[in-house]
Amino acid sequence: MLIAILLVLAYLIGSIPSAVWVSKWAYGLDIREHGSGNAGATNTFRTLGSKAGCGVMLMDMFKGFLAVKLALFSHLNPSLEPFVNLQVFLGLASVLGHIFPIWAEFRGGKGIATLFGMILSISPLVALSLVAVFVCMLYLTRYVSLSSITASIAFPVLIVFIFNAQELSYRLFAIATAFLVVLTHYKNISRLINGNESKVPFFKKRRTRD
Repeated sequence: MLIAILLVLAYLIGSIPSAVWVSKWAYGLDIREHGSGNAGATNTFRTLGSKAGCGVMLMDMFKGFLAVKLALFSHLNPSLEPFVNLQVFLGLASVLGHIFPIWAEFRGGKGIATLFGMILSISPLVALSLVAVFVCMLYLTRYVSLSSITASIAFPVLIVFIFNAQELSYRLFAIATAFLVVLTHYKNISRLINGNESKVPFFKKRRTRD
């Protein structure tokens, strides 16, 4: 019963629509009606600029981080595999909440920032390594989508071959994550191939459109 309650709480935390609330309260618009239509950090960056985008990204990351920490309220031993399994499921519940938020008509984002917050909570060193991959690719290309895809593919490589995580559930989760991120970014991949993907002008003032 306790585990079920924790999973529901994790989903509700993930459902907090950061991008929607920031766009409505601070800018008077619904981010889902602009740009790509996704209620996530990437679309916020493109539509509202780096200040709003960074704020939304941090909030979305914190959702995944906090959801995983709910495992501490269980009676499981943190040093054993069942505890890691619970962390993975709590994190997934928060990502599911971000993608299908109950607080925002089930219209959310792609869950990349929330997913990262989840990984940061479970394996900080792995998360920092993924940040390095993401930032390097972003610096070279200015494509958030390509950076996210590259980092997601690096995730199982790091888990299996570099950090050699022993938990089967964590390994399977890492592999599944890479496939799912690539799958959910199929439109971005198409735009990248056709040269139509938007670049993000970090730390530059957003140009106002006529």
